[in-house]
Amino acid sequence: MQISVIGTGYVGLVHGVVLADLGNDVICVDNNPEKLAKLRAGKSPIYEEGLEDLIQRTLASGRLKISDSVAEATRNSEIIFIAVGTPAMPDGSPDLRAVHAVATEIGKNITKHTVVVNKSTVPVGSGDLVANILREQGLDDSLFHVVSNPEFLREGSAVWDTQNPDRIVIGARNPEAAEKLKQLYASFECPIIVTDVESAELIKYASNCFLATKISFINAFSRLCELCGGNVADVAYGMGLDDRIGPKFLGAGLGWGGSCFPKDTAGMISTAERLGYDFSLLKAAVQVNDEQIRHFYDRIEARFGDLRGKTIGLLGLAFKPNTDDIRYAKSLDLIKWLSEAGAKIQTYDPAAMDAVRELYPDITYCDGPYPVAEGADALVLVTEWGIFKSLDFEKVGSLMREKVMFDGRRVLNREKLQALGFEVFAVGA
Repeated sequence: MQISVIGTGYVGLVHGVVLADLGNDVICVDNNPEKLAKLRAGKSPIYEEGLEDLIQRTLASGRLKISDSVAEATRNSEIIFIAVGTPAMPDGSPDLRAVHAVATEIGKNITKHTVVVNKSTVPVGSGDLVANILREQGLDDSLFHVVSNPEFLREGSAVWDTQNPDRIVIGARNPEAAEKLKQLYASFECPIIVTDVESAELIKYASNCFLATKISFINAFSRLCELCGGNVADVAYGMGLDDRIGPKFLGAGLGWGGSCFPKDTAGMISTAERLGYDFSLLKAAVQVNDEQIRHFYDRIEARFGDLRGKTIGLLGLAFKPNTDDIRYAKSLDLIKWLSEAGAKIQTYDPAAMDAVRELYPDITYCDGPYPVAEGADALVLVTEWGIFKSLDFEKVGSLMREKVMFDGRRVLNREKLQALGFEVFAVGA
């Protein structure tokens, strides 16, 4: 099929490249010259396992083309995916200006029947919004159909998730448009759900908001465990064995970050208010999440009393492992508060240091985890990269001024560390 994907962020780029690798002719469009130059050179602008190899392979095959022209892409496509960013506005509502601009440009250039697909995470009602924008450009309804096709990929495993989806959701008012998308995805062995546009738009938000609430729930129990002497890992394990609950997303930690959960919870709360519903349950989940990282920092401060002149090593900066994304990363909160308290900060992350350096150029960036430990009064495990789980902690302890460890992700062996003379503080223990 002739496909275009407008926007080359995590969603758009991965989606477009995977579709090209499946044999479709795909045009990926962006308006960022630096990003376009990298893509044309076969370089990935984002850190994502396997993505750069796919870009190079599909460029070499001629199946993938890179363009800065929405007009060109529209004229040469039967399906167009809108995959631009929809960041949160100050009031929490999604910023749809990029969607509006792209839809306007698409509407000016449609000359044959085209299926226009909302791939971006957009609030309920956005399908009608895009359809009305197309009509405002003088298009007759016979020339287009608007479909909602939300994504469910995870950063750090975006290529795998796109190639191996657990479900595909298609929201359409027109059966022929839905069938077109079903044909595009025919090679995927997963359930394909065809529903109305509004339900498809809500499925994406409902999924992310539920997972965010599940994380906040176990984090709330981690606070109880700290107060009563319980072990939140055992609580989560016991809960997860109930097949009505399941074990996924029950890992207590520093709270959720990244591009999806913060934006989507805020967007759903805003949408609910617009529709006249006070989503108090979701608001509580957000409150728990906001409090979790502050509580963790307060434990660091309580241990030392005065942090002035103390050297704190942060292991990890990205919001999760296997990505360089620092959007809503908990490391940023810790850096801010530690700096304000007068602490010296040294850190290492395999992928995210360049991004953080732009925000905090004055902290010390190390070339590995062991230099982070040198002279440190405490180490804080912030991101659960695999490299941090397999460190020689006897060596780590010998490099530190004080053997104090704060495990923000509950991935370290507490008993082993204590046997080595570490004082260990972990979430939920």
